[in-house]
Amino acid sequence: MDETFEVVPIARVVGGRVEPTDDYWGGTTSIIRIDADRFSSEATAGLDSFSHLEVVFRFHLTDPTDLHLGARRPRDNPDWPEVGIFGHRNMRRLNWLGVSRCRLLKVDGLDLHVEDLDAVDGTPVLDIKPWFQEMGPRGDQHQAAWTSDMLQLYFAPSTDDPHRHP
Repeated sequence: MDETFEVVPIARVVGGRVEPTDDYWGGTTSIIRIDADRFSSEATAGLDSFSHLEVVFRFHLTDPTDLHLGARRPRDNPDWPEVGIFGHRNMRRLNWLGVSRCRLLKVDGLDLHVEDLDAVDGTPVLDIKPWFQEMGPRGDQHQAAWTSDMLQLYFAPSTDDPHRHP
């Protein structure tokens, strides 16, 4: 399990939020700007046929000393149970990787205009995939009750966010 490898960003998030927050990502717009030194606009050919993207990125603003490999309460809320590192989806990850599904608004060459991407301005993007419905969950789905409580406002629109899509 000691294999290491190097991952080089293929894009950066431009615009949108400048600080990560727990809630109110709904309607936030930003651009995923693909590296023009390595890619031509052919890299995005056909992408405009898709409504959503799956984006893998690096939590570049996370404090490395804030890593907890054991169990802790989500958002430090005493009403929610202690959950191990793999039961969370937050930025406190060993490899600092995030995954987000967002709406693709427009493809403009190597600029992908997106909505509801919960990554901030300057975030390194490691991979971009179109969302295929067939790759979504199969069978019955279930989750811990506390997640619905915690995420109630996660994608709620923020009226004071200047990057909110009208």
